Amino acid sequence: MEISRRDLIRNTIAAGGLAAAATALPGVLRPAAAGAAPNAVPSAVPSALPTNGTVATTYATGTPNAKGYAPVISVSGEAHGVRSGLGVLADDARAGVRQGLLAFVQLSDVHIVDAQSPLRLEWTDRLDDPSPLPATGLLSSSYRAQEMLTGQVADSMVRAINRITEGPITGKPLALAIQTGDNSDNSQLNEIRWNIGVLNGGSVRVDSGNLNKWEGVADSTPGTYDTAYWHPHGNPLGKQVDRPRAEYGFPVVPGLLDAARRPFQAEGLDIPWYSVFGNHDGLVQGNFPTSTLQLNLLALGALKIISPPLGLNPAQIFDDLLSNPAALLTNLLGGAGNTIVRAVQPDLNRRLLTRKQVVEQHFVLGGAPFGHGFTATNRAQGTAYYHFDKGPFRFIVMDTVNPNGYADGSLDKTQFTWLSNLLAQSVGKAVMVFSHHTSDTMGNPLILTGGSLDPRVTGGTVLTKLLEHPQVIAWINGHTHTNKITPRPRTGGGGLWEITTASHIDWPQQARIIEIADNTDGTLSIFTTMVDHAGPDSAGAGTATAPQLAGLSRELAANDWHDHSGGVGTPADRNVELLVPSPLV
Repeated sequence: MEISRRDLIRNTIAAGGLAAAATALPGVLRPAAAGAAPNAVPSAVPSALPTNGTVATTYATGTPNAKGYAPVISVSGEAHGVRSGLGVLADDARAGVRQGLLAFVQLSDVHIVDAQSPLRLEWTDRLDDPSPLPATGLLSSSYRAQEMLTGQVADSMVRAINRITEGPITGKPLALAIQTGDNSDNSQLNEIRWNIGVLNGGSVRVDSGNLNKWEGVADSTPGTYDTAYWHPHGNPLGKQVDRPRAEYGFPVVPGLLDAARRPFQAEGLDIPWYSVFGNHDGLVQGNFPTSTLQLNLLALGALKIISPPLGLNPAQIFDDLLSNPAALLTNLLGGAGNTIVRAVQPDLNRRLLTRKQVVEQHFVLGGAPFGHGFTATNRAQGTAYYHFDKGPFRFIVMDTVNPNGYADGSLDKTQFTWLSNLLAQSVGKAVMVFSHHTSDTMGNPLILTGGSLDPRVTGGTVLTKLLEHPQVIAWINGHTHTNKITPRPRTGGGGLWEITTASHIDWPQQARIIEIADNTDGTLSIFTTMVDHAGPDSAGAGTATAPQLAGLSRELAANDWHDHSGGVGTPADRNVELLVPSPLV
């Protein structure tokens, strides 16, 4: 019987998974082969790193070149403005009498990326390019020029936090850090482990597949060179300059791909850190259920799509991806419409994890606290919601990811009941609720056939429940890659602040310090201060150290042609004092 090319492709995918299984132990990252990697990246950091977040200095874009590519420059920082959007008035003399109660750090949307994974969908990004097709906004996060540097950015943020040590307003020592989801990008074992490794500290190598060379869309291999992507090493002889360089003025950075693959010594946080589950931690590309066997085989496979057929309809591709992504990808891997596909070395460490397996990794890899917030119940039942107390403060962590698919979130009925009961038991505490999704991005009620038939609970209902309890002072989240702070008033006065923090992967690549002070007049002040990572500005960027690579990543992010620049927010969304009634009186 004649074997079709498509059957051969399917067999190759399956064989790739089996080959990977034969070369790596379950749950163990394969060590680099002898001589496979260049020397580890040095760990030097700028000597003048600010220790007060963005109060003294921060970063902005400078004068662009003729094609619009702008350097990143150091500029004056921002003072704290006062917001009283909940109608709360505080004593004008509070600065002299306030008592600092708590300080901690929020990290969000770190998106540690395996940029060489066969399951990456970089090829869909061009369907949202500013030209020649009208952008839909649905696929513009499929590819970023800086995505191979996400591990170095995460480590540089850790370094910045370790040097800050205390809240810039209250002087309280930083008690903890909490990641509000999308800690990985594709729910793969290696990405989850890289993220935990960076926060715990130790040698980290963000590399996969063939440990002797880069096998993604960014290299300059002539046979799979595609001008839609940025190629930091330049174009091969006889090939056109890529679009990012030709149209947007992106640079050539020799040796970048090898520098990105080198191991580096992650410093590790000096404070305990806690984890929140995000849609990219629980769904393939943040949208598709990880339980799909075919998608797992594709992740473990030996083939990667580089370029799709010409003339694809963006809306149709989006519909096909959401309805049956495995079928679409298998069809394209079979060469449909002259798709360009490259061979890659399979890697078992790219396998997709279930929610329960992601939780388990936080116990297996250690660090403080044990399990990073996840409990024995989470470990046994495969859930990802929990709570813990720090003195008079209660931290409630929700799992807003809908396992049935789609990027937006919701709660299952069991978790909503748990939340309601816990809030009722929290009288006398000051409660902060944490999630990945914002209240406005929790509109996903999808239930798949065969699952629980209980209706899922969306963001408006959750917000209403929180507002029923005056002890709730803040809802802290991410997901939108945008700095935004929204007052959520209660009927009758007061309310809570919804604090949304931007990502590590898109401009401006910031985290947020949150401090709480008692004004001794029946009110609390919640201070928020943005934090820039330890990467230098463009004048000091390079490839010799992990922080230098992080600085380059920030510059690339600032010049993203899909214009993710809105993530910086307004001054009222960054360094601010938020007034709220105190539930502790």
